[in-house]
Amino acid sequence: MSVQRTRSEALAESEVFHILGNDRRRAIVQLLARQSGHVDVSDVATEIAATESDTTPVPNNLYKSVYVSLQQTHLPQLEEDAVIEYDSDAKTIQPGPNFETVVGYIDGHDGDRSTVLQFHLAACFLGLGLIALAGLDLPVFSSVDPVLWSVLILLAVAVSSLYRLFY
Repeated sequence: MSVQRTRSEALAESEVFHILGNDRRRAIVQLLARQSGHVDVSDVATEIAATESDTTPVPNNLYKSVYVSLQQTHLPQLEEDAVIEYDSDAKTIQPGPNFETVVGYIDGHDGDRSTVLQFHLAACFLGLGLIALAGLDLPVFSSVDPVLWSVLILLAVAVSSLYRLFY
């Protein structure tokens, strides 16, 4: 592993935006999010160069430029911020302690937010279903007023939203 010192505290939102403000660093994080385990730096450089050139095969001079840029600038920055762990001997990277924080800002990969949104969607469909069943005058469902069903479902979504907002 590299001897460079890495941070131990969490990243501030402004730091995450700075990290993701660069196309190549964002591409590194996205690639690691799709892969599992160690990823070769040469594979990362090839993918970034292919994206930037939009041609196949990738021009060798562009590949070399991207590779050097990763080695000298982007990988050390991501390692310093503990987003990746970089093995400079094996030339591989893997997610670091702050990786999940950063990947959560890309393309809505925030797992907790996604779970809350799925709950809200399920609650809305459940509420619509209960209201529809109450409107069909079925004995069990029509005994509760559809307005009460609506209020209960909206209350569940509101409580969930408040919990997510403050915790």
